[in-house]
Amino acid sequence: MTGTGGTGSGNAPGNGTGPHARLRRSLGFRDLVVYGLLFIAPMAPVGVFGTLDAESHGAVALVYLVATVAMAFTAYSYAQMVRVAPMAGSVFAYARKGLGEAPGFVAGWMAMLDYLLIPAVAYLFSGIAMEALVPAVDRWVWTALAVVVTTLLNLWGVRAAARVGLVVLAMELVVLLVFVVAAARVLVTDGARRGWASPLTGDGDFVPAAVLGAVSVAVLSYLGFDAIASFAEEVTGGSRQVAGAVLFCLGLAGTLFMVQTYLVALLEPVSSAQLAADPRGQGSAFYDAVDASVGQWLHDLVAASKAIGAAFAALAGQAAAGRLLFAMGRDRRLPRALSRADGGVPRVALLVSAGVTTAAALWAARRADGLDLLVSVVDIGALTAFTLLHASVVGWFVVRRAAGPPSWWRHGLIPALGAVVTVAVIVAASPTAQAVGAVWLAVGLLVLMAQRGRREAPPFA
Repeated sequence: MTGTGGTGSGNAPGNGTGPHARLRRSLGFRDLVVYGLLFIAPMAPVGVFGTLDAESHGAVALVYLVATVAMAFTAYSYAQMVRVAPMAGSVFAYARKGLGEAPGFVAGWMAMLDYLLIPAVAYLFSGIAMEALVPAVDRWVWTALAVVVTTLLNLWGVRAAARVGLVVLAMELVVLLVFVVAAARVLVTDGARRGWASPLTGDGDFVPAAVLGAVSVAVLSYLGFDAIASFAEEVTGGSRQVAGAVLFCLGLAGTLFMVQTYLVALLEPVSSAQLAADPRGQGSAFYDAVDASVGQWLHDLVAASKAIGAAFAALAGQAAAGRLLFAMGRDRRLPRALSRADGGVPRVALLVSAGVTTAAALWAARRADGLDLLVSVVDIGALTAFTLLHASVVGWFVVRRAAGPPSWWRHGLIPALGAVVTVAVIVAASPTAQAVGAVWLAVGLLVLMAQRGRREAPPFA
């Protein structure tokens, strides 16, 4: 294995700590797709459907079509850089290659905010959903149970976790198929509540600016597909397999999102204007449409699937966070203890990741506004890291010309368009999210300055 910053071939896989620690290659293409789809969640639009429908004037399926195209620029940049640096650090390794040591650290530091808090959001969502189904048990109990089960699976090993994840993903896809069949049956027998083209054209005036505004929210449904790249050192088929899995996962998720939002928009008993006038009803709009058109049984089935699926989305997120911490520890940008790989499993990094996400999830579970507070800050880290990813493509292929003469559309235009999308979403984020992101970035810069000041010894040696 080759890399930068002191990584290289060393001890046998699964042994040792420090810059020579290595992970075990045991994942195939299917496993990568499982992890990616688990993290994204096949029915991710359920919770945001009402908001997107109201904001886009009813053109919610078009929103997801545009969002898929927008995120394809980021997926393509991942596919480019994973071949350059097929390492566990993902965007941390890519930015080091394309931009240098300091931007690489910043990319890893900002991605850490995303990878550590997204699992906390997923755990809390699972606890809230289970509390709704079993009100006698407090949400924090379900949240803690989800953390314990998924952490044990991750400690067992990436292959074992992928097998269990495949079962859970299959369950989620079956529930989605049941929804599609039930919705299609109702539409055939009873007809649509809105015009058949309205999910693509809107149920009132078509306003392009409104659609683009909703896209800035919809792209957040895709966060997680990039976690596939963090398993690059554990894949049996090489970096080309990782690149293919990233692109395939995004395309499949986008298709699933468009199908389900198209169908539920046709079942929606109220107009997008009515939803816009009732912000409190937007969060349950998907379930309300299912209740009104199909029945309570499908509502409960979708809710149970979301509860279990959210826990396993956290499993995938925790695994990705552990590998980011492992890579940064191995390259001595975080404490070296994080680079320990026992039996090919980065257990120390996984336990640290689990500890941080548990604390965040249980803190939020005891607050009425806990979920909103977490959601408001998780996105800035990922979007900042994505922006540095796009810059890395330009830096490696165009500025350094490390792979020979560049392709101006693959290595220039596509990453530039991807950066425009991610920066636009950052600008549109809430002031709270922007403030937290700025504070986290400032702390990271202070850590970087402290590391540079220690010239006589490696960082965190």
